[in-house]
Amino acid sequence: MKTEHLIVPPGPTLPLQDFLVSQMRLSRNATKRLLDTRNVFVNTRRVWMAKHPLKPGDKVEVVMPTQTEPAREAKIAILFEDEDYLIIDKPAGVLSNGSGSAEEQLRIQRKNPGILAAHRLDRDTSGCLLMAKSQEAFEKIIPVFRDQSITKTYHAIIVGRLETPSQTVTFPIDGESAVTNLRTLSATADASHLEVTIETGRTHQIRKHLSAIKHPIAGDHQYGTRHETSPKLRAILRQMLHATALNMRNPLKHTPIRAKAALPADFLQTLRAFKLN
Repeated sequence: MKTEHLIVPPGPTLPLQDFLVSQMRLSRNATKRLLDTRNVFVNTRRVWMAKHPLKPGDKVEVVMPTQTEPAREAKIAILFEDEDYLIIDKPAGVLSNGSGSAEEQLRIQRKNPGILAAHRLDRDTSGCLLMAKSQEAFEKIIPVFRDQSITKTYHAIIVGRLETPSQTVTFPIDGESAVTNLRTLSATADASHLEVTIETGRTHQIRKHLSAIKHPIAGDHQYGTRHETSPKLRAILRQMLHATALNMRNPLKHTPIRAKAALPADFLQTLRAFKLN
């Protein structure tokens, strides 16, 4: 990994992206990618706004990551399938639904325009994602999620070491109850590898709860720390959160639905970087 250190010179200044283009001789697309992946710091603070104003003497650091981006295979990997549902292994960097999403790709792949994402994973969260093959299957799955009749297991790499081997976080989210269970799989002073299960399904629940206890997910540039001095943390391109397993019953057939998604390459690379198992 290489870090470029730049000082804004005296005189009239340019907005951040223009400054990077002029100083680093990179294209606007390349500098936008650096900003979008949260690899630019101004006076040690992570900044991703292209028009961020600079002033003379500001210190700009640009991390040129050696970590490769998560692979986006043209074909979506299917982990489970029955007559009504599919579980896919969603790559990081891909939306669950909408334009260019895993849902859209799977519709094309399976030649079935009726496929619907039955729940959501954040764009940069990888792993098990449930898909319904029809509108009926989609509608039948809604109460299953509402009643929490489903077990979802995640793996996460967090900043720092948890004080106890296991912990339950119960801070409300947006005024609603939220329960997240944490179990440490391995840890060093710098980072921990956790198994996470949730008893509720609030938006960004795991990320918000881990940030609330001062152990944000490594690479989480929305809820994580703003002053990251560790080169290893700065090199992480996305939040290290992976939906490892999903278990439930088919509400139409009452048969088991279960799948496991192996940890992706970038997650394993981050484990190795922090000497975690």
